[in-house]
Amino acid sequence: MKPVVRIEDRHAFDTIIDARTPAEFEIDHIPGAINCPVLDNEERRIVGTLYKQVGAFEARRVGGAMVAANLARHLRESFADRPQGWRPLVYCWRGGLRSGSMTTWMRMVGWDAQQLAGGYKSWRRHVIEVIETRAPQLPLVVICGATGSGKTRVLHELAALGEQVLDLEGLARHKGSLLGALPNVPQPSQTAFETALADAIERLDLSRPLYVEGEGARIGQLNLPVPLVTRMRDSECLETQVPLAARLDFLLHDYAYLGDRPEWLANQLERLKPLHGKTTIGAWQDMVKAGDLPHLFAELATRHYDPSYARSHGKHFHKWEDRVVVTAESLSPEGIKALAKTIVERVDARIGLVSS
Repeated sequence: MKPVVRIEDRHAFDTIIDARTPAEFEIDHIPGAINCPVLDNEERRIVGTLYKQVGAFEARRVGGAMVAANLARHLRESFADRPQGWRPLVYCWRGGLRSGSMTTWMRMVGWDAQQLAGGYKSWRRHVIEVIETRAPQLPLVVICGATGSGKTRVLHELAALGEQVLDLEGLARHKGSLLGALPNVPQPSQTAFETALADAIERLDLSRPLYVEGEGARIGQLNLPVPLVTRMRDSECLETQVPLAARLDFLLHDYAYLGDRPEWLANQLERLKPLHGKTTIGAWQDMVKAGDLPHLFAELATRHYDPSYARSHGKHFHKWEDRVVVTAESLSPEGIKALAKTIVERVDARIGLVSS
């Protein structure tokens, strides 16, 4: 009788193999898994159509030949150099026929292949459980600051100093604002984002501070899980205060690529008409057409982002009045390094004061 392999056992295997289609794999998969489909996207469509229109026998007869051909190809190519002692873990959608067929053939070859009980669906349940149970325990320090304060760069510098960070915008592949979409970089699916988040927080040391940027409930098209949003709202806050001129210099460098996307930028500004009116948005769009990013960014910062920031943080972060305030005159690389070091010193001092 083969042992039942569960999600918690996955680290004991040399390779995790996703036997689903490339399309399923692209939507989400277990971190570190490789995709070796037993049916490709078109083959799975054909088999599914046969199952519905003709019956299970015909679907399995045609599908079986496709599976056999794909398994033979994987044995010749993807698995050709694997040693006798190789231990792969195989999964499909529910831990059924697709992963079962691959596991059977691998075991016939002589490898100690095992099938993941419950397949990807068990992984999905694990992700939800990790987020629901770990998020409320996260020792968060929420870094806030007006637009252009270099918060993401500060997070990266904190990581370079050996501090724990949770880069939500990095996981979401988006800068978090109306103009935050990265050129030619699509956001992950909601499930893939949650997978990356669960994988990150599962590795954390809950006895050490965890720095995270203050976010709303959404980053681009993605929703932050409710337990994480709730924890952020209840956590310690730190505010970076930087002069407007330094912030605008930083924004012009950090968003310079928007100068190459005038049509997209003008369309994004259109979404602000309900807040600022047709005349103001038209003026801002004229700045886009003229390539006048310095004046546009100054307008957006002072008339849109800064007022929104002033309204929202005191409302959403419950410990805002007791926040740690850290100032910086420059957001140069040296300035960001100095800012990160000051943040660590101030947070360490706050923790020491609380613990004593």
